Order: sequence, then C-alpha cells, then structure tokens
Amino acid sequence: MANTWQGRFPYRNDGALGWVGTSPVGAFPPNAFGLLDMIGNVWEWTTTPFSAHHLVAEKGCCAPSGGQERSDQGNTTSLPDPTVNQTLKGGSHLCAPEYCHRYRPAARSSQSQDSATTHIGFRCVVSRP
Repeated sequence: MANTWQGRFPYRNDGALGWVGTSPVGAFPPNAFGLLDMIGNVWEWTTTPFSAHHLVAEKGCCAPSGGQERSDQGNTTSLPDPTVNQTLKGGSHLCAPEYCHRYRPAARSSQSQDSATTHIGFRCVVSRP
C-alpha cells in the first residue's frame, strides 16, 4: 500500500486513495519491519552517488558526498553540485502503472543534487546497536 498516481497518467489523478499529491506520513500501515512510507509518496534522497549498478558506501550509510562545503556560523554544509547525480529511492505519487513500475523500496532513480520538486523528499536513517 502506497501513495501512487490514481487515474490515467498524466492527464487525470483521481485521488482515489485520498490525495492528489503527497500524503501525510503514516497514512498507510507500517511494513513488516515497522517502517512507514518506504515506497510511493516521494522519491527519497540518499547519500549515494548514482551509478548504473549499486555501489557499496565506503564511508557508511550517512556520509555526505559531492558538493562544495561552506561554513556558516561554525556549521559546515555541503552545497549541491549540479554535475553530481545522487540516488533516489522508493518511487513517488507520480508513479503510475503505464509510466513506471517503481513500487518497491529498492527502486532507484538518478537526480542531480541541485534538483527540487514536489515528488522528491528524504529518508531518515537511524543506526541500531
């Protein structure tokens, strides 16, 4: 169960599940691991640069990649680099059967770091002991 396009893509989204765009977090029951919204709703940014094949992160799951750094009041932030494509995961509310088949957590897509749209969000990561 996920928030995906309901209707004829791209002409009509019926909002049959209750939403024409994004849905609130937790609108669907958790998966077997207790995780919410792992597919649909928004593609989720990851810290992994995109490649044709899955890459193993050298610095762990949460290491920043690419971009220039800037310091603002003692905080260092990575700026988006339009020449670097990051991996997006999970599919979005714009996924429709006649357009894409990305209804799984492992679904991958490429997007430049300087992109922002209504169907891209982020995935929170927590390390467990």
